[in-house]
Amino acid sequence: MLIDKYISQVLDNFPKSDNTWKYEDGCILIGCVNLYHATKEERYKHFVLDYLDQFISEAGTIKGYDISKYNLDNINSGKVLFNAYSWTGEEKYKNAIEVLMEQIRNQPRTKSGSFWHKAIYPDQVWLDGLYMSLPFYMMYETKFNNMKNYNDIIDQFVAARKFLFDKEKELYYHGCDESKTIFWADKATGKSANFWIRALGWYLMALTDVLSEMNEMVFEQYVILEELLREGIKGILKYQDPVTKMFYQVIDHPEVLGNYLETSGSTMISYAILKGCSLGALLKEKYMSIGVEIFESIVKNRLIEEEGAIKLTGICSVAGLGPESDTRRDGSILYYLSEPIVEDDRKGIGALLMAYAQIKMLHK
Repeated sequence: MLIDKYISQVLDNFPKSDNTWKYEDGCILIGCVNLYHATKEERYKHFVLDYLDQFISEAGTIKGYDISKYNLDNINSGKVLFNAYSWTGEEKYKNAIEVLMEQIRNQPRTKSGSFWHKAIYPDQVWLDGLYMSLPFYMMYETKFNNMKNYNDIIDQFVAARKFLFDKEKELYYHGCDESKTIFWADKATGKSANFWIRALGWYLMALTDVLSEMNEMVFEQYVILEELLREGIKGILKYQDPVTKMFYQVIDHPEVLGNYLETSGSTMISYAILKGCSLGALLKEKYMSIGVEIFESIVKNRLIEEEGAIKLTGICSVAGLGPESDTRRDGSILYYLSEPIVEDDRKGIGALLMAYAQIKMLHK
């Protein structure tokens, strides 16, 4: 199959570390962990361990990681440290987990109690940050801390709904500034101006991944997240393209010139639906075929083979909000459409691996 050839191509040609601990690589690592669980193929485990060993010292320090930035993105790659510790029993991985938990414990917070996205973004919550940090936090609480801070995690999802959800559109804005002072924030609500597909993908994956790491016996809290996931999926499916089954970069404005069906966010939605079904949070009879249909469309339309090389196309390179020194990133429709559209971006590849692992679990 073309997707299997593509995965082999990605893993076989993955570049050596540039000594930067970055979340984009974490997306691929997480995809590999998921594929290992789905297939038990050792190459996925070895890829993860080989990657980590470029970064994790025997003492558990992390090369290229700087806690002083308080950047939630830097937590993402740490999710696979739990797997590495389970697979090997090596204390360096547990020590590295503690390094990242030190950031979680000291991360600056908004008045409502949510993590700042980064130190350079005071009082701001972005959907991206929920995915980067909260599944890691939940893994730690479940495995090592007797679930003591479950309330903190649930409360941050509840706050995100309060500050970012649009009840009429049934969608979440990309970010908010609780102080309402940054240039891109609405002066009355603090919300950013539009709905970006990958931000929505990050959010829905955050919910499914936290649910999968949470003890179901904490029933009342578990149900809160299940309901948020159902609400989020129901809302986003209103905007699905009827032909390709994918979603637009600015999801609710398909009519705008230059808007396009974006690969990474669409793949994330497929993953969230499929995983939500496997967890029992979504009704399989209603949603499973939708998740499969999105995935199959992406493989058919966005995985392209040319002269023996395979590419994953149609991915937004990056998008963000501010800071004050970058007023171009104002959250407008034109801004989201101005960012480069690229091939083989690791965020898109990672989402593809994650979704493919869910497909393989289905076939089991």
